[in-house]
Amino acid sequence: MLVLEKNSLTEEVESLVEFYGTERSALLPILQAVQRKHKYVSDFVQQEIARLLDIHPVEVYSVVSFYAFLHSEPQGRNIVRLCQTIACDLAGKEAVARAVERELGITFGQTTKDKRITLEYANCLGMCDQGPAMIVNDRVYTHLTPEKAINILNEIK
Repeated sequence: MLVLEKNSLTEEVESLVEFYGTERSALLPILQAVQRKHKYVSDFVQQEIARLLDIHPVEVYSVVSFYAFLHSEPQGRNIVRLCQTIACDLAGKEAVARAVERELGITFGQTTKDKRITLEYANCLGMCDQGPAMIVNDRVYTHLTPEKAINILNEIK
């Protein structure tokens, strides 16, 4: 007789489904909860969510790949997102971006070797009147200069 043991990720997803429910509308909150805790939503977790919500795994993957704040690959402990709107461009985003890349030794879309920081662009942070703007994890920073951005990075390194 084959006995399948539940692993901790399966139990975690089951707990989230119990909390948020099995309706299709529960998908995004469940994904966000997994992302918050693990910094990404693995293929295995996507399969488990699909199974428990009784939807096709492609539907789960399509949501993960659509939203910029969800990831299917491991991310750094700290996520640094720089706004890339035209308003931030006009306010000096490019100089901030180059300074951040130099300081971290990586380019946008990469993670530092020590897995401390992932660097990404964000399409909009909703701070157009205070650009350039950057969000580090859940904290927003505005009116950035290259120097101010580097000081912020030094706080999380």
